[in-house]
Amino acid sequence: MSNEPAYSLQSLFGMRREMSKSFYLTDLLFRRIFRQNSGVNWAVHHTSTIHSPQKITRGKGVFPGDSPCVYINAVNGVSIGDYTNIGPNVGIVSANHDLVNNDSHTVTQPINIGRFCWIGMNAVILPGVQLGDFTIVGAGAIVTKKFPEGYCVIAGNPARIIKYLNKEECDAFAKSKK
Repeated sequence: MSNEPAYSLQSLFGMRREMSKSFYLTDLLFRRIFRQNSGVNWAVHHTSTIHSPQKITRGKGVFPGDSPCVYINAVNGVSIGDYTNIGPNVGIVSANHDLVNNDSHTVTQPINIGRFCWIGMNAVILPGVQLGDFTIVGAGAIVTKKFPEGYCVIAGNPARIIKYLNKEECDAFAKSKK
């Protein structure tokens, strides 16, 4: 019974149970007072940086930048599906600088990350990448191409498929989350 009022307050303010209250206090300080990542409408770790947050679409249970030191450049758009986790120090870069005019960005396809993906620590996802549902990106991977079929583990530089996941098992898990 004693947890119910606290949970109601968390629910009222959109605070996730798995995140500490100090996370939200720090977010308040950096995002609302110091105006760091002020355009982001969800709580972000104070060491993360998100450019063009209005060009990010995110699914249910997705909070890009809640892990430490995440860098997201969404100039060309980033879409992240339901229940995808993004680890610490991940870079998601949807635009490169023009090779001649460093003041401008090149126009490319947006980054699309499917549902139930997991982006491991220090991974980098580059412009135009598409990751299908249930794609796991290994720690330190550099993702330069599309893996639209999903249901796989990718790793390395450049990233390549190192393992396939059981599609039926993954789909059964996805059904249980609805």
